[in-house]
Formats: sequence, C-alpha cells, structure tokens
Amino acid sequence: MELIWTLQSFDFVALLDVLLIAALLFGLSFLFRGTQAVPVLRGTILVVIFIIFLSSFPNLVAFRWLSTSIITGAAVVIPIIFQPEIRRAMERLGRAGVNFRGHTLTEYEQAIDDICAAAGKLSERKHGALIVMERGDPLDEFINTGIALNSELSPQLLLTIFYPKTELHDGAVILRGNQISCAAAVLPLSAAHGLAKRKVGTRHRASMGMSEISDAIVVVVSEESGQIAVANNGRLIRHLDSNRLATILKTYFVQSDEETRSPREIVVEFIRNFRKPDDKETVNKPKTGAAA
Repeated sequence: MELIWTLQSFDFVALLDVLLIAALLFGLSFLFRGTQAVPVLRGTILVVIFIIFLSSFPNLVAFRWLSTSIITGAAVVIPIIFQPEIRRAMERLGRAGVNFRGHTLTEYEQAIDDICAAAGKLSERKHGALIVMERGDPLDEFINTGIALNSELSPQLLLTIFYPKTELHDGAVILRGNQISCAAAVLPLSAAHGLAKRKVGTRHRASMGMSEISDAIVVVVSEESGQIAVANNGRLIRHLDSNRLATILKTYFVQSDEETRSPREIVVEFIRNFRKPDDKETVNKPKTGAAA
C-alpha cells in the first residue's frame, strides 16, 4: 500500500527532488574517484543497505533499535575515517572554482625528455631518486623544506643531485616548469595500508603521499632494485623503463589539458571540428559538364 501511495503522489517536484539527489551523489563519486576510500565506501554502502532492508521487517524491534544506534554513531565515525579523502575532495572542489591552468604538455615536453633520460641512467646505476613535477597545485610549502636551486633542468644535473655521496641526494627534487626549484625537499608519507603488502620503501610512500594531497606527478627510482615508478592521483605504477615512463607522463599531461579546458573552449573546438557528413563528398565530387 505504501508503494502504491508513493507512486500516486509522485509528481514533477518529486522527480526534480530525485534528480537533484542523484546529481549530488554522482558529483561526490567524481570527487572520491581514484582514492583509497572507494573500496571502503562501497562496503559501507552495502552494509547500510543491508541494515535498512532488515530494519524494514516490523517484528525485528531489537535489531531496528541496534541499527538506529549504529547509523547514528556512524554519522560521527565516518568523517573521521575518511578525513584525508574528504580533505582531498574539498581541495579538488576548491580548485575547480578557480580559473587557473597548470603546466601543460607543451610546457613540460622538454622536461619529460630530460627526466626520462636521467631516470634511465639512475635505474642502471641503482641510484635512488624522487622527482616531483608541479602542475596546478602550488607546492611552495614543500619547496621551502628543501634547498633552493632555481636552475635549468638537465639530465646531468639530476644525476649529480641524486649521486649517493652528495648532500642533496636524500630528499625530493621539485620541478616548476622547466626549472628545478629545490632539492632535498621533505614530502608527506602516505598512510595507505595497501603499501605494506606491496613492500615499498620510504621514497614510494613519499611519492604516494604527495600525489594524494596534490595533483603533482612524482617519479621514483628505487635504490634497492633500480625500478622506475610514477605516482599520480594516489596511484602508483611500477616496473617501468624510460620509454614507458615518457609515454605515461605525456598521457598524464594530455589528460590535464583536457580537464583544465573551460566549457567555452570545448564548445569552440567542437564547432571548429564539426563537419556535416556530406561536406566531404560535396568537396571531392568532380564537376560534370552540362548535359548535351
């Protein structure tokens, strides 16, 4: 009977209400996408749905009381559990409201070539390295923890900085455009539990930590195995060589170009590239003479 009453009272305002809630949940899914919270959030939703389903039975009075208490407590506990992800989502939302473009692929193309050349040689020599590529989010607070260089980027300079017997090798190099802003910078470590199973070191944890709190791309060279890895958006890709590293870095910056385009730029590009299906046939169709 309740279902029939609900369907009868379902009007345009109710439909608009449902669509607004759906749009809100869809937007929140984009904010949390790519974070470590997704599996936990999925499991939490399934548990809540199961509890609500069992609570709908009228005879389960004790279970209904218990589930109500659990849901009330969860309203306090969930923000604490997902505090890093909520902070990151709010940072993404704040960046979306600012008309600011990060570094593009064109600006970083030479830097990518230099980084990949240096990473290949560092991998062969098993010299550990940690290279941060700044994009949209300013990294001044982390740059201030290192030694300021403000020098032009080159593979030789990176090899010199990360040589094990130099004073600057222990820490991260932070790039801003085609310049090395600083060396020996201190980065935040990731608290993700899955990293313990993957047996990663401090450099990999630092790369993950930086990619979780910013949109920076971090290149890592392991000192123990010489393996190359790259961290972006809270994800770590390992077992790379210099060629695959170059492909991945360029792909990340191409995606960044697409994400930072304004709606006006997307519409203008669509109009410019738009072409009717019969335009090509009209242009290529040979002219025929008048009928005899």
